[in-house]
Amino acid sequence: MNHQDINKLARSYVVDTANGPVNKRVQEITLRLLSDLMKAIEDLDISASEFWTGVDYLSQTGAKGEMALLIPGLGLERFLDIRADEAEERAGLAGGTPRTIEGPLYVAGAPVEKGFARLDDGTEVNDGEVLFMSGTVYTDEGKPVPNATVEVWHANLKGGYSIFDSTQTPFNLRRSIITDENGKYEFRSIVPSGYSCPPEGQTQKLLTQLGRHGHRPAHIHFFVTAEGQAKLTTQINIDGDPYLWDDFAFASREGLVPAINRVTDATEIAKRGLDRPFSSIHFDFNLRPVQAKATADVERPRRAA
Repeated sequence: MNHQDINKLARSYVVDTANGPVNKRVQEITLRLLSDLMKAIEDLDISASEFWTGVDYLSQTGAKGEMALLIPGLGLERFLDIRADEAEERAGLAGGTPRTIEGPLYVAGAPVEKGFARLDDGTEVNDGEVLFMSGTVYTDEGKPVPNATVEVWHANLKGGYSIFDSTQTPFNLRRSIITDENGKYEFRSIVPSGYSCPPEGQTQKLLTQLGRHGHRPAHIHFFVTAEGQAKLTTQINIDGDPYLWDDFAFASREGLVPAINRVTDATEIAKRGLDRPFSSIHFDFNLRPVQAKATADVERPRRAA
C-alpha cells in the first residue's frame, strides 16, 4: 500500500466516520499520528507480532508509571525544549538562562521560605558533602527581581526523590524560596548524587535494546517564576560528574554547569556553623519577559502532596 492510499484509509477511519461534534485539533493530531504509524508499519514491514509486542510494552510502561521517564529517555522532552527555544528566537527573545527538561519528579506544595532555606533533613549530613548554593534572579534587563519564587528539588545520596521514595521524610530536598528585596536566594543542602533508570524497568528495557545506558549526572532542578516574567524550567548539573555530557535524558546544556567550589578555609567553615569543608555554588537566574505563545507555561500532570 502506498502513502497516498494510507492517507485515504486513515482519513476514512478518523474523519469520514464522524457523526457528531468534533474537536478539530484532536482530530487533526489523531489523523496525523495514525497515518504516520500506518506508514511506518508499511515501510518497515512491521509484523503483527511486533506490533502487539510494542502495544504491550507501552501498556506496561504506563501501568508502571514510567511514561514520563521514557519520554526524556527518547529525547522527546528535549525536542520540546528545542522547539520552545526556536519559538523564542523567532519572537526576538534572546539571552536568559537556558531552559532544560523538567523530568517526572516534581511535587507541588513544598514548604516556602524567604531568602534562605535548608533543603535536607539532616539524615545524610554525615555521609555526603554539605552544599551551599546562592545567587540572584534578574530580569532580561539585568534588574534584580524581589519576591521571585525559586522552587528547587533534587535527589538524595541514593538517587531517590522524596514523596516518590517512601524512605525519605516528606519534602526532603524540596523547597520554594522567595527571593529577598535584592532578588537573592540561598539554600543549604547536600551535594546530590546521579542516578539511573530502574535496571529492571520498562525504560531501561528499551534502552538496552538500543545499546544505551540509563544514567543521569548529578543535578538540581528549578522552577523560577516572577510577575511579568516567563516561567523558567531548568536544572544545573554538578561539574565533574562522569555522565555530565552523557545524560540519558539529554538535559545537559552549556550555561547550566556552574563551578562547584570546595571551601576549606577554617574561618568560612566556622561562619557556616560546620566542622568540616563544604561545597559552594553560585548561580544567577536570568528570566525572559512573558510574550505570548513563545513563553507559555507547560501544562502537564504533576504530583502534589
